[in-house]
Amino acid sequence: MKYKYLLFLFLLVFINSCSKKTNDPEFVKNVTGRYLYNSDELVNVHFDENELFMEWRGAKNIKPLKINDSTFFVKEMNEKVYFQINPSDKKLYMVLIPKEKDKPAEYNYRKLDENEKIPSEYLMNNEFDKALDAYKIIKEKDSLDSTINENNLNTLGYKKLREKKYENAIDIFKINVALYPESSNVYDSLADAFMKSGDTIQAIKNYKRSLEFDSGNARAKRNIKRLEKKE
Repeated sequence: MKYKYLLFLFLLVFINSCSKKTNDPEFVKNVTGRYLYNSDELVNVHFDENELFMEWRGAKNIKPLKINDSTFFVKEMNEKVYFQINPSDKKLYMVLIPKEKDKPAEYNYRKLDENEKIPSEYLMNNEFDKALDAYKIIKEKDSLDSTINENNLNTLGYKKLREKKYENAIDIFKINVALYPESSNVYDSLADAFMKSGDTIQAIKNYKRSLEFDSGNARAKRNIKRLEKKE
């Protein structure tokens, strides 16, 4: 009988801890912010009526399940997380709880400083020099990082070109040229942007530069021939 009573008390305490909806004000203040999910992607954490919510990969108002005062289950990530300061850099992190038994936890997603930005944010703000510097840092750390994928930046540049934002497109393609200076495609794309903007000289120059790395670029040859007739 005593055993059943103790078990009942344990379950009652456990249920109350799991269902507790309020978060400590200091916890709310410290945890609210933006976390670096990868080198150019964020997880935004905010609170509404003291309940934790996240924004991630276009999904807004993700509501993690509160397991206890410090641990949450994020269904969209299929991960249990908690928030903790990393002793090595004194920064707050959103930490994943390892699924494998006895595997140590890692400090996964660092909370960004107040004015810190990721490369894509610099791009959105048309701060292309800062974006390039940020991308270069990423490339130095990991040249295979998908954030600096040549095709991804190229796609973004052409999106701006279709929107007739020629200067923006040119700046994005210039970033790609700086990151991949031996790629025929990046010069070809930059030439397209210059051609659309009406800068024939720079268009021809970059089409010719493209041919230096791919002499079989028939499209570049056709465009050079057509543009030189206009001069």
